[in-house]
Amino acid sequence: MFLGKVIGRLVPAMVTDGMEGIPLLWVQPLDKRGADSGTPFVCADGTRMAGPGETVYWEASREAALTLDPSFVPVDHAIVGIVDDIMLLDEEAP
Repeated sequence: MFLGKVIGRLVPAMVTDGMEGIPLLWVQPLDKRGADSGTPFVCADGTRMAGPGETVYWEASREAALTLDPSFVPVDHAIVGIVDDIMLLDEEAP
């Protein structure tokens, strides 16, 4: 799984079978410290609860298609959860 931040919403002009009611969100990938790490992309929101400004974790490729119901819908990326907190064990506490 990968970290990302939701930076916007999309409204599709046409919806593929099996994708009815699944929100599409713009996601900025993040590294483990929360810094931007790559180019933003479209993610299907499998949780149906994420919104702009939230940190999420997402899957790509086949795993993304398996997270939605029905499975194997045509998606490359899917949000699978909302992140409450990030704690890094390799850093010293203040």
